[in-house]
Amino acid sequence: MASQDELACVYAALLLSDDNVAITADKINTILRTAGVSVEPYWPSLFSKALDGVNVKELITNIGSAAGSAPAAAAAPAGGAVPAAEAKKEEKKEESEESDDDMGFGTYINYKITNQHT
Repeated sequence: MASQDELACVYAALLLSDDNVAITADKINTILRTAGVSVEPYWPSLFSKALDGVNVKELITNIGSAAGSAPAAAAAPAGGAVPAAEAKKEEKKEESEESDDDMGFGTYINYKITNQHT
């Protein structure tokens, strides 16, 4: 699980990225000071070096695309019925795809999408 320091730096980096501002250690520190959050001194530098040259918005929107697409579904049996075992597999797959919302990602992304500046 991520520490409070890591999370604070992640959120600061996301704010900078959202405003199309370069992610630097100084700017992360400025956001953290403004928010009244103190972190170990190495975290902002670590994050700025890790995100140097990375398009954070593209990285976020491509989460999960590296896993590849799902295989094509097998042809249904002659009667059109799907065996119970296959139905359970599909149900579990659908549940796992919704788990990102449970971690809060969906809330933040939905908020940013609905409140984008045009």
